[in-house]
Formats: sequence, structure tokens, C-alpha cells
Amino acid sequence: MLFLKVIFEGLGLGFLLYLICAIGIRNGAVGMVHMYSSEVQNRVIKKGLTTAEKIKRRSIIFKCLCIPGYFVYVLVCAYAINGARGFKSGFWQMFMILSIMNLIDRILVDGYWVGHTNSWIIPGTEDLRPYITTNDKKKKWIMGTVGMAVISAILSGIMCLIIK
Repeated sequence: MLFLKVIFEGLGLGFLLYLICAIGIRNGAVGMVHMYSSEVQNRVIKKGLTTAEKIKRRSIIFKCLCIPGYFVYVLVCAYAINGARGFKSGFWQMFMILSIMNLIDRILVDGYWVGHTNSWIIPGTEDLRPYITTNDKKKKWIMGTVGMAVISAILSGIMCLIIK
């Protein structure tokens, strides 16, 4: 039963990621241009659709709110809700939750939503598509998978120090 619970928690985190993206592009994809390559960002600035300061500010807000939010989410799910104790239990639960979110991000958000819909197109940058190149996808898969394991290990280690 715990395994299914963790799967649903991963789906929940993936849904939160989707909501963050949907809110970010609610007034157009320029709202999330900080997630695009510097080439796209420079074009958007040149076209007067935004400024470098706005891009930097949105990037900082995203990093300061979302990343800690993901950490809090997995910690609450694994340790407060599911009752994980020790490194191994916390690690596998958090790794599963984060990995499911990573799959949703890679397949549904990057693969389908960004890659095959018009929602993320910024007028005047169509010639720079695909916005997520093959090399970007490779890096995201590797860093996502390895990164989720590292994050899970660090958070589990911290919790082992706190919960004795």
C-alpha cells in the first residue's frame, strides 16, 4: 500500500509542477522564458517583449520558491505522512516521488506540452525551435535522474541527523 501511496505522491508533485508552468505561461510563454536557452532569451529581449532584469527576477523567484517547495513536499510525504525512519526508507520514497515528477516533466511537459503544442511558442522565435534540443533533453534526463538520487540522499542524510 505504501508503494501506491508514494506513486500518488509523485503524481501530485508532477501536477504541482504542471500548475507552476501553467501559471507561468498564463499571459504567454514569455513568462517562463527563463527556462529557455540564452539565444531565445536574447531574442525576446531584442524584440522588446521583456527585459533581462525581468527574466533574472522570474528565474530567482522560481528557484527560491519551487526548489525548496519540492524539497518540503517530499520531506513531508516521506517522513511526516508515510512515517519514514532512517536513511533507506526516506531515500527510496523521496527518490520515487522526485523520479515520477521528473518523468512527468520530461515526457509530458518537455516532450509533449513544450514540444508539440503552441502554448510555449514565443512569437518571433519560431526559427529557434525546438526550444528543447536533443542535447538539452539528454542533459535533463541524466541530471534529472542523477540529481533526484543525490537530492534524495542528501535530504535523507539530513533527516537521519535530525530524527534519532
